[in-house]
Amino acid sequence: MDAYRHGDRFVVQFDLPGVDPSSIDLTVEQNVLTVAAQRQRSFGEGDEVLVAERPQGEFRRQLFLGEQLDVDNIGAEYDDGVLTLTLSVAEQAKPRKVEISKAPKHKEIIGSTA
Repeated sequence: MDAYRHGDRFVVQFDLPGVDPSSIDLTVEQNVLTVAAQRQRSFGEGDEVLVAERPQGEFRRQLFLGEQLDVDNIGAEYDDGVLTLTLSVAEQAKPRKVEISKAPKHKEIIGSTA
């Protein structure tokens, strides 16, 4: 997994070679993003397996997302065995300029002494 920030977006990439894109499941619950996927064996019945080093079965990875991310608008693309997720920084978490107003001048009150 790689994760980096690019401007107002966070990008997370997962290597999932040999995974059928339809087996990938993304869920978000209480700011926890879960990525689940399955890789099936590529050899069939009657094949004599000589070496089987590639992991098979279900994979699951969880990421804890900060409050500063817009979890309602996650982009997801799968290309050449890489799942790329894009998350925007939430509007309330973006830096913003605060205008400073000019304070009113205080008038001097001259009182009489009696």
